[in-house]
Amino acid sequence: MSEFELDLQSAEGDMDVPDEDSVVLGILDGETPDAEWIALVEAGNTLVLDIEGDLSELAAGFATEITDRGGELMHFRGFLVVSPPGRDIDTDRL
Repeated sequence: MSEFELDLQSAEGDMDVPDEDSVVLGILDGETPDAEWIALVEAGNTLVLDIEGDLSELAAGFATEITDRGGELMHFRGFLVVSPPGRDIDTDRL
């Protein structure tokens, strides 16, 4: 049998691993599936979404699930800020 070398450092750099602890900017217009927003928040990302339409209708499919899992949602100046569990949205300066 031939000798096999595995370079774990190179392999790790080539892996397609979703970012965590990022701020994801997006548009809340009904085009992105609710499951995608939920998955991003579950991965530890904070969402800042520009609201294009009725917020209650657009967020209905994911807002309850995110808050039930300990995340937070805050409507601020035409944006919806969504944070994962363990990351509070500080509104003290508003």
